[in-house]
Amino acid sequence: MNSCVFAPEARSAFAAAYPEVPHRLTHDLRGHPLLTLDALAELAEALPKASREYNRADLPVGLNGIVPPGNGLGIGETIRRINETGSWAALKNIEQVPAYRELLLALLEELRPAIEARTGAMLRPQGFVFITSPGGVTPYHFDPEHNILLHLAGVKTMTLFPQGNPKYAPDETHETYHTGGGRELYWQDELSRGGTEWKLRPGEALYVPVMAPHFVRNGPASAISLSITWRSEWSFAEADARAFNSVLRRMGLRPRAPGRWPHDNRVKAAGWRVLRRLPGVG
Repeated sequence: MNSCVFAPEARSAFAAAYPEVPHRLTHDLRGHPLLTLDALAELAEALPKASREYNRADLPVGLNGIVPPGNGLGIGETIRRINETGSWAALKNIEQVPAYRELLLALLEELRPAIEARTGAMLRPQGFVFITSPGGVTPYHFDPEHNILLHLAGVKTMTLFPQGNPKYAPDETHETYHTGGGRELYWQDELSRGGTEWKLRPGEALYVPVMAPHFVRNGPASAISLSITWRSEWSFAEADARAFNSVLRRMGLRPRAPGRWPHDNRVKAAGWRVLRRLPGVG
């Protein structure tokens, strides 16, 4: 990549809002040869099985314990025929393939100064690609990474909820996730009033703060999006403080939730980092 994908005004907007404010960005990644359907189908077939997830896309906003049904197809066919397969596919940790790692790191390098000025060293860069059939739904959940979703094809709407608010993601769910459980959230229709809709078109991107609950509805055409993600010492400390709280809760206590950035969660994080070294704990 010889030129910047994020224009100066996009980088400035990101620097002003990072790390806690969701915001829209623009990018110039459309038409990249690594992100066509054929290229992504080849990537999917090259990735280990654990790095690809796909299922039917006609799902409810909240799975609420339902296991998404499979589509009965192979991953390559699912992607190449995404316009007609009624499917959702996620390719995880695309940085395992050298060309995609180069792309991911080049994109993040454009933002590194703004990232490290606020949250310190940019840690554990990872990339994810999402390919979705018309009308598909990505159910309600949260993610542990700082995330920019770059939209490449089709139109989709992400409904985003306030991070750190237990109304939308209970503290107990966070604690379970950080000690080995799932990150799916229980959906109730009355939660919808607290969401903000972000409609994304090709050439647009959305910054999603760490642990911000969200779900996604795809538009009338198939869609492709690329998530570029990273962690920070702050995000790891928040995660470890949540895990430590799970220990306190099992002791019958009602621990206070970790603070959002720029609050310091290092004391509880240090407690968990000691505990998880003990047999039967970590």
